[in-house]
Amino acid sequence: MAGQATIGDRIRGLRLSRHMSQAQLAGPDLSDSYVSLIESGKRTPTPVVTRLLADRLGCGMEFLLHGIEPHQRVDTVLALRQAELELCHGDPAAAAGLFEATARAAGEENASLAAQARFGQARALEVQGHTERAVEAYELLRREAAARPERLADLPLVVALCRCYHRAGDTLRARDLGAEALAQADRLGLDRGDLALDLAAVLAEVETDLAYVERVLAAAPLPEAVDRDAEVLGLWRASTAATEKDPALAARLAADAVAAGRPARMAVRYARSAMRWAWTATVRPEDAGLDRAGGFAASAAEILSRLSPGTIEHARSLVVLSRVRSRSGDADAAAELVEQAVGLLAGVRGTVPAMAYVVSAELALARSKDGGPALEKAQELLADPVARAAPAASFVDRESARLWREIGDLWGRAGSPERQTNAYRSALEAVGISSRAEPPAGSTLPEVAVPAVLAVPAHLDVSHESRAG
Repeated sequence: MAGQATIGDRIRGLRLSRHMSQAQLAGPDLSDSYVSLIESGKRTPTPVVTRLLADRLGCGMEFLLHGIEPHQRVDTVLALRQAELELCHGDPAAAAGLFEATARAAGEENASLAAQARFGQARALEVQGHTERAVEAYELLRREAAARPERLADLPLVVALCRCYHRAGDTLRARDLGAEALAQADRLGLDRGDLALDLAAVLAEVETDLAYVERVLAAAPLPEAVDRDAEVLGLWRASTAATEKDPALAARLAADAVAAGRPARMAVRYARSAMRWAWTATVRPEDAGLDRAGGFAASAAEILSRLSPGTIEHARSLVVLSRVRSRSGDADAAAELVEQAVGLLAGVRGTVPAMAYVVSAELALARSKDGGPALEKAQELLADPVARAAPAASFVDRESARLWREIGDLWGRAGSPERQTNAYRSALEAVGISSRAEPPAGSTLPEVAVPAVLAVPAHLDVSHESRAG
């Protein structure tokens, strides 16, 4: 009986154990052929029929539906909700362990909850940066979802895989999955809610289907940027305290804690997507308007100033807004914003502070001033031994390559062809392409060819330090 995974299996097993025929179970209300169809999995009983069959078989309706008794299901739901809390507001590594234990406990007797737990475990692996293991888990779940769609929806898995493949460096696979996810979203009319924002974020990250990203951002009401961590923590503690005496209450409190944190998670998702779209609008003016970009960038900066003040992500939003203001002709506002960002990024290395100095150099050159010091600082921040040791296909290296490309362009505007050439070489090296040839003596243009992938304007990455959402 424990291995029987469908409602039809459980009905048949209980009927045989009670030495009942299908006609006896059907009684005067149902036909024995209908019972046969239910047992074979060709029909799914309605709630009324399920209650009727449970009464005749002498078991609880919960057992027929889920394969476990009510108290067992409550315990599994509680474990799942507390693992979700740990993922959203605690330690992703601990969450992965809790999800794994929950999946084992649920087993085939409660396959739907087990699938949810395994999906949570894959998300926890992804948040920790274990991308390869996360991809394996997502791919397995997707194969199972194709066979048993009632256990887990396909679209969240496609979105997650698109994000993971992109960060692993497989851009073509990521774009194929992005197109597949978008086709599903269009069929469902999905342009609002958590999943729509997740899809918008990954499409912006992969730099494809930006019209959908804009539609989702425009359709979404401005999220509530209120920090409710204290409320979440209080509900979490209450759930933990109620676990032993009243698991059902503990599960409800844990669910309330997850729900209390949802507006902030939605707001951060919105801000990330808005930043990416706005940054792209500054370098692809034919595809998007700067006025709309200004609104999105300002909203992102406002949200992050409330929810993540003083963080790298907040600084990134100021850099994006600065570039939008610069491209819109408001150089004074742009300079003030980038100065704020630089102040928040003191002592930080990598792509985000380098972006700030690239924007600062653009502003200086636009004012016919010397952009060299800002470009030199950007190069110094990108020339990080740790970043250079990363795999050539990593997401960070592609971002570095694009920034090196922009630095090369700006050195060209500044009248320094030798530095322009060196920057282009660094762009090539960042994606694992070696360039040793020296340019001809007296050449005023670099001889280093820049691959098309580097010609795509730089845009923002998802912070791996951010909490799961």
